[in-house]
Amino acid sequence: MSDPTPYTPPKVWTWEKGNGGQFASINRPVAGPTHDKDLPVGRHPMQLYSLATPNGVKVTVLLEELLAAGHTGAEYDAWLIRINEGDQFGSGFVEVNPNSKIPALMDRSGPEPVRVFESVAIMLHLAEKFDAFLTREARPEMLSWLFWQMGSAPYLGGGFGHFYAYAPEKWKYPIDRFAMEAKRQLDVLDRHLADRDWMAGGTYTIADMAIWAWYGQLVLGRLYNAAEFLDVASYTNVLRWAETIDARPAVLRGRMVNRAFGEPALQLHERHDASDFDTKTQDKVAPAAG
Repeated sequence: MSDPTPYTPPKVWTWEKGNGGQFASINRPVAGPTHDKDLPVGRHPMQLYSLATPNGVKVTVLLEELLAAGHTGAEYDAWLIRINEGDQFGSGFVEVNPNSKIPALMDRSGPEPVRVFESVAIMLHLAEKFDAFLTREARPEMLSWLFWQMGSAPYLGGGFGHFYAYAPEKWKYPIDRFAMEAKRQLDVLDRHLADRDWMAGGTYTIADMAIWAWYGQLVLGRLYNAAEFLDVASYTNVLRWAETIDARPAVLRGRMVNRAFGEPALQLHERHDASDFDTKTQDKVAPAAG
């Protein structure tokens, strides 16, 4: 399909409620709740409200890695937030995250509950709380890559992913623009990983987990059905790194949690205990510690 006719912006923008393609029903130009709904609370210190999108997977991978490393205080309940049905606009969720985006965490381990929102803020909170998956000798490098991911992934997801996979029509200009940027970002990673195993220092950190959730899953063919289009196989260093992380049992568990789409055997809508990883996956998943 050819590009649309040139668009002249009006003097004052107004919302066309049906505009927005696949996500038109949940996109709106105002914040705040649309309905009253309390959030459930389980028995563990950490209460996570999420969905297994890349941003949600970042946090569940870290929680499963913490448990596998013996940090029993990281035990958590993970509650499914169906964003296509507007769960993120319930009054209880908005109290935890006024931005109405997943994931959101309530840390109930102290005398007063503490809310944490934005995926990397949650990751930093947990990693610092348990002093795990950080690197002291390369902390500036780790933080740089962690925040690189936060600044770069919107061009991959909201940019390339939206126009390539979700927009109501395929338009050449935005797809070309964001495909070019997605490939540039992959090249940044590929060059960086050419002579190192991990993103920062000599150890696996939250920077690896955060970047893997987006770019690792992209090169493994799990995002937007775009692996061939972006020629992801040519980024051999990224692919090696992604496959190494993907082979970790905690990573497989983490990407299953709050997953309500795709292969049924890899879906665990809610997670309240390690035993929730049922017999369908026991041949693939080692039970978590704690």
